[in-house]
Amino acid sequence: MRKAGPVRKAEAVVAKATASVRKASPPRTVATTTPSGESRTALVRRARRINRELAEVYPYAHPELDFENPFQLLIATVLSAQTTDLRVNQTTPALFAAYPTPEDLAAADPQRVEEILRPCGFFRAKTRSVIGLSKALVENFGGEVPGRLEDLVTLPGVGRKTAFVVLGNAFGRPGITVDTHFQRLVRRWKWTDETDPDKIEAAVGALFPKKDWTDLSHHVIWHGRRICHARKPACGACPIAPLCPSYGEGETDPEKAKKLLKYEKAGLPGQRLKPPQAYLDAGGKPAPPLGAA
Repeated sequence: MRKAGPVRKAEAVVAKATASVRKASPPRTVATTTPSGESRTALVRRARRINRELAEVYPYAHPELDFENPFQLLIATVLSAQTTDLRVNQTTPALFAAYPTPEDLAAADPQRVEEILRPCGFFRAKTRSVIGLSKALVENFGGEVPGRLEDLVTLPGVGRKTAFVVLGNAFGRPGITVDTHFQRLVRRWKWTDETDPDKIEAAVGALFPKKDWTDLSHHVIWHGRRICHARKPACGACPIAPLCPSYGEGETDPEKAKKLLKYEKAGLPGQRLKPPQAYLDAGGKPAPPLGAA
């Protein structure tokens, strides 16, 4: 039976509208996968769960450099390159006693500073950096450490990593600290496969609320120093083993893994001579001063 004219006309209008919508609509895309093969949603959930688990393991996590003000933290962070926080903490008491302010350090005799910094390694380059950044603080910022990223990175020897340490821990402004431990662990956990620190910072930052960035950095770095070591991670003693796609790269036997633990997890002193009270309350031990037995 032949359709009436109005019916055919209505069907034509519908067909034309449908074709127009199909043409205008973007093609459907398949959800992109991550380095672990998970969906983006699954990765975000796993990453945030790892951070929650680590927050329970290290509720007292803190910067492992001794400092009393932004200037001390800035100097200590610059000195920590290519050495341990413990060595820096053992060295800076003499430095800050002799040069407590940017004005003092800016006017210091380089040879005297070199002698103080010798235990930190690369002491000549570090002396140039700390004196140079002190002069920049005096000349450009009135002797005060600036609280903005764009200002901090103009100082000699200060990059984004150092700037975020200072912003997060001296000014309470969230930032991700991409040091060697952080880089190693986020790739082991397959949060990202990037190798450039700035790209790692962006990729990992996108997985978490900004307010979590500073504490996240502490949790990851502490875990890298204590359990998830570079050469032989203690997989058998790892509290997040079920969430780790790289489980098995290290020692999986629980008893053998326990022997690989470092710092307070192994009953040893941490890296600060003057750690926060919360760390001491949790059983942590302060590090010995330079030259102590």
